[in-house]
Amino acid sequence: MCNKIILVSLCILSLSIGCDNKKNKAKPSNKFIIEYLEYSTDILNYGGVPKTKADRDMLMFSDQGAWFAYSLHDSINSSIGFSGPFLMTQENGIWSSSSLTELELLNTKNNEIFKWENHPKHRNYSSHLDQIYENEHLKVQQQLVYMTGHTALQKTTITNLTSEEISISPKMKGDLFQSGIRVSKKGNIITLSSSKSPAVGYIQFSNTNILEIATDSTSYTVKAGSLILSSGESTSLLISQTFIFPEYSWEEEKQKIDKIDFDSILQARQLEKENELKALIQKRRSNFTDEVYSQVLAKSHLTLQNNWRIPAGELKHQGLFPSYHYEWFHGFWSWDSWKHAVGLSHYNPELAKDQIRAMFDFQKDNGFIVDCVYRDTTIEAHNFRDTKPPLAAWAVAKIMEKDTSADFVREMYPKLKKYHDWWYAERDHDQDGLCEYGSTDGTLIAAKWESGMDNAIRFDDSKIVKNSEGAYSLDQESVDLNAYLFAEKMYMADLAEKLGEKEDAAMFRKDAEILKKRIQDQFYDSEDGWFYDTNLDGSVFIKGAGSEGWTALWATAATEEQAQRVKEKMMDLEKFFTTVPFQTMSKDHPKFNPANGYWRGPNWLDQAYFGVKGLRNYGFNEEADRATVQILKGAEGLLDKGKSIRENYHPITGKGLYAKNFSWSAAHIIMLLMEE
Repeated sequence: MCNKIILVSLCILSLSIGCDNKKNKAKPSNKFIIEYLEYSTDILNYGGVPKTKADRDMLMFSDQGAWFAYSLHDSINSSIGFSGPFLMTQENGIWSSSSLTELELLNTKNNEIFKWENHPKHRNYSSHLDQIYENEHLKVQQQLVYMTGHTALQKTTITNLTSEEISISPKMKGDLFQSGIRVSKKGNIITLSSSKSPAVGYIQFSNTNILEIATDSTSYTVKAGSLILSSGESTSLLISQTFIFPEYSWEEEKQKIDKIDFDSILQARQLEKENELKALIQKRRSNFTDEVYSQVLAKSHLTLQNNWRIPAGELKHQGLFPSYHYEWFHGFWSWDSWKHAVGLSHYNPELAKDQIRAMFDFQKDNGFIVDCVYRDTTIEAHNFRDTKPPLAAWAVAKIMEKDTSADFVREMYPKLKKYHDWWYAERDHDQDGLCEYGSTDGTLIAAKWESGMDNAIRFDDSKIVKNSEGAYSLDQESVDLNAYLFAEKMYMADLAEKLGEKEDAAMFRKDAEILKKRIQDQFYDSEDGWFYDTNLDGSVFIKGAGSEGWTALWATAATEEQAQRVKEKMMDLEKFFTTVPFQTMSKDHPKFNPANGYWRGPNWLDQAYFGVKGLRNYGFNEEADRATVQILKGAEGLLDKGKSIRENYHPITGKGLYAKNFSWSAAHIIMLLMEE
């Protein structure tokens, strides 16, 4: 049986079409057993066809850190193809086209285009996308897998289902949305360029089987010679789509494309995802072994994968967006990055390391770490107005637990030490050893941002005070900030010991003990049984029970008696043990507003994790298990196939709120379920 192959290579597209007469061969057998990858089957729903360049009604699949993503067609028409790609290279994300490579198959016997009787059948995995179109004459299967962070491969297999010979004339076409991308042609090469991005695409045709190429400024059409399929015979089309930034070499990428073997690339991705999911699922907590927890780990893994980006522009290391789905989250944030890194450390420590490096690339000489950074500062400027809570040492220490080499610790230790010292130099207004959140520009809004809890009620009456030029503080000392700094001292001591820095280790542990006592004495209200922020001299509590109240338990800075009292409030059905427990503020507070409150009531899974971990730190494992189950069951869609992981959740109804496909939520689900 003849195996006819049409090779189409695109950068964002690059097409080369050809045919050989080799017999069909059986697919090479897998040299590994797929077991854990199956948990990712259809775990997210990528179905959807964009109607405009700004359409965000559907989820998008990407891998290998690519800056472009795809969805699966969910409509019936005569064209075959994947939706997109969605380009994160301009305007904070736009669709290039409803389908940049649409395939139409013409029946040359009656000169009619083959129609498809039903919606395509979808299957998706963390390794690849799969869709099947079928009618009484033909079966067409498409698979999409990423070769690199620049190139995605699409294999289309066409099978004659009839008892007679069929002659087919393929046509490939692409119509772009009006987005500033222009199509041009020079010889057999089509270039896709944009006035809004330095990334360039190429379409290249390198086989005489091409009969005609037609282009205008926003579209192209490629007509190929007829394919004759006998009964039961198949032919395959291989399409590679690449989108590449100028700091990378198109020529080198093209050489890889010219040598590709689709099945080998697909198997490599399947093995990669199998091993990553195995690392998560095999090491989850022993009392969370039901299949549903394996599936939510697979969903979390895929959520992080879809937000992964390789270095480009201003970003010198790879890392994760908070959410590709929300246009203003197309950058790296420091607080998010530390959390992403801890989640990633369980299965991809090298990416976790780069996520941390990506933020320290912007460290100032005085130790300051920027709040957020972007690929293209003409779209959005880096935010140097504030930093975020100090969790970087925690992230490095968690990576150290998985990677016994001291190299990364040695690289990061002096930078972490400088960042730790910065807090006491720039954010301790009265130099009493307790720090405040603040800003570099003297604005109150940036000082609130620095807490990470932008509009939390504890900041409703805050004012700004000047420490020195370019250094300002809020007029309150925050319990969570100082709990984080206590934990950081302990982690810094561990890192110092790893490097043989015994004096530093002793210093950090000594300072930690002093700070621990200060936290217990100043921030804990024995009448309420809760930790609160205070004014600068520590004489007045800033009341309103919020999630900052259990950070002392997460950091192990509370006494046993204090932890017991805090635990009682956390497990109170009228306060924090809600449908989705451990939300950002107590539900009995008059300002509780989870539907519209952002940090005034919704459940953020990082805060919920800190609460659960705080309980475990003090031996309250039964309560921690109950809370974990309740969080995962109560949050809308977390345990359901197809539903995305949200930025936060309504603690009473469980409804998902704000951004979809949120990375730190996914990272903290991993932390909730993993043995630590």
